[in-house]
Amino acid sequence: MTLKDNVSARAAILACVVAAACNSAPAATSDVSPAAQGADICRAAEVGVQVLGSGGPIAEGSRAGTSYAVWIDGRVRLLIDAGPGSFIRFGEAGLKVSDLKAIALSHFHADHSAGLAGILNSGSFEASVEPLLLIGPAAGTAFPGAGGFVSALVNRDGGAWSYLAGYIEGGDGRRVLDVREIPAQDAASAPTVRTEIAQDLSVVAIPVRHGEVPSLAFLVTAKDRDIVFASDQSAFSDGFERLLRDHKPDLLIAHHAIPEGEGQPIGLHRPPTEIGRMAANIAPGMLLLSHHMDRSFSRVPESLAAIEAHFDGPTMIAADGTCVGL
Repeated sequence: MTLKDNVSARAAILACVVAAACNSAPAATSDVSPAAQGADICRAAEVGVQVLGSGGPIAEGSRAGTSYAVWIDGRVRLLIDAGPGSFIRFGEAGLKVSDLKAIALSHFHADHSAGLAGILNSGSFEASVEPLLLIGPAAGTAFPGAGGFVSALVNRDGGAWSYLAGYIEGGDGRRVLDVREIPAQDAASAPTVRTEIAQDLSVVAIPVRHGEVPSLAFLVTAKDRDIVFASDQSAFSDGFERLLRDHKPDLLIAHHAIPEGEGQPIGLHRPPTEIGRMAANIAPGMLLLSHHMDRSFSRVPESLAAIEAHFDGPTMIAADGTCVGL
């Protein structure tokens, strides 16, 4: 679905928003969820990105917390973030933890990470001995690093769900988590770390500014397709923009958490004007807006107009279940 300078295209985009079904799948039925429909589309694509959670930090409507699945040749290989509710979408889409090669967490706000324990617990019922890579930011300010976060969840001694300690120790039929902590404090210089996950899949972690929270954006390359997950970031993410200027990825996913206007917490998120400017600089083949909050979702036409003033490429509104085939 593209953003065009005509009434019919804009009406189609707004219809997509209202219906929350932007994945070109057949109309939803009572027994087929949007996540299952999106999974069918992604399963048929050589590379696909599926939105498991398109919501933000407030329980609003039916949107799950932020989460994305990267499909390659019909199987999910990478999970980006695991917000609350993503466990349900994960199951509706028919996904398996045993298919995952890696999980990458952008930061440790609850709306991006609170669903991880449930997904790991689900994986306990699947047969797999291959280590599971977990990528996340190193500790900073009041936030733990990826290792500390995992330990707080499943450590044998004092973990909230210590019965899942096999994810740290091995045993119990659980995959050992291979935790990789990425320095995330320097969003100005933005030193990057590249991780080769599989022969056809890699992740470059890029520090971004999200207030005082150590946070990472990700450049994912899957079978020569480039996907940029901008994650939660403000317009002060100088290094991110410098590194990706004119990169021309196949897909850029930006978070549409705040509308235009004074009083918005621009130190945490980009308003639509800044999303448009970022997209114009990076020049993706498509822009996907996700991580909606009601305060921004209720003003989508205004947001699209602000973005279009800078970026005139195809723009799509994410819903839970949306798949973009690449």
